[in-house]
Amino acid sequence: MKIVVIGGTGLIGSKIVAILRQGGNEVVAASRRGGVNTVSGEGLKEAMAGAQVVIDVSNAPSSDRQAALEFFETSGRNILAAETAARVRHHVALSIVGANRVPDQGYYRAKIVQERLITASNLPYTIIRSTQFLEFLGSIADASTDGGIVRLPLGLIQPIAADDVAAFVAEVAFANPRNGIVEIAGPERAPFNEIVSRYLKAIGDPRKVVKDPEARYFGGRLEEKSLVPLGEARLGRVYLEGWLRLSRKGA
Repeated sequence: MKIVVIGGTGLIGSKIVAILRQGGNEVVAASRRGGVNTVSGEGLKEAMAGAQVVIDVSNAPSSDRQAALEFFETSGRNILAAETAARVRHHVALSIVGANRVPDQGYYRAKIVQERLITASNLPYTIIRSTQFLEFLGSIADASTDGGIVRLPLGLIQPIAADDVAAFVAEVAFANPRNGIVEIAGPERAPFNEIVSRYLKAIGDPRKVVKDPEARYFGGRLEEKSLVPLGEARLGRVYLEGWLRLSRKGA
């Protein structure tokens, strides 16, 4: 099977490409570095030729609201048009759990636009909404730091390891299109401040973590369950402590 992975050189994409190639598939790791530009459309036709499945795990180059919106809208239209011309049989896209529940978070609003483009197309599709990656806990802490104190909203998180995300996405790529949404999450749900505090303590970071009802999540105001699945979800196997041990071993 020929499979195109848009964003195939990124954190999740590179792991998906490795899994698929181990299975003997022909895999195109599509990225700007490889001559595929989803915004301009350069290289898309050639990459899609003969493909049965396309997996889109691309990220906007900026988290700015307008820049993210323009990226996902333009890129999404170009990708879907190229897939239609190539008669791709399954479009798989990675999105975010809760993207539809944090309306004042610009990046999430852009992801919802991407989702709507997919559902409005005539292509068979599966949208996979994932919770935050364990690999992003450091970035979340840094973005929430104010004067040496990490101020976090009151909501819950259920972070998932990138390895688990990649495995789920690869599995879905071989399944029949759902023409709907599948949610995936980590195996452990806990308050935002608890997860981040455990992470910082494990890596020897002395910053103090506090709950702040006024704290925003990258500009978005959260409710308790804004970022966790509300219904059925596939759960990963890697817990925070296990991921930390693997990370230290890898380092």
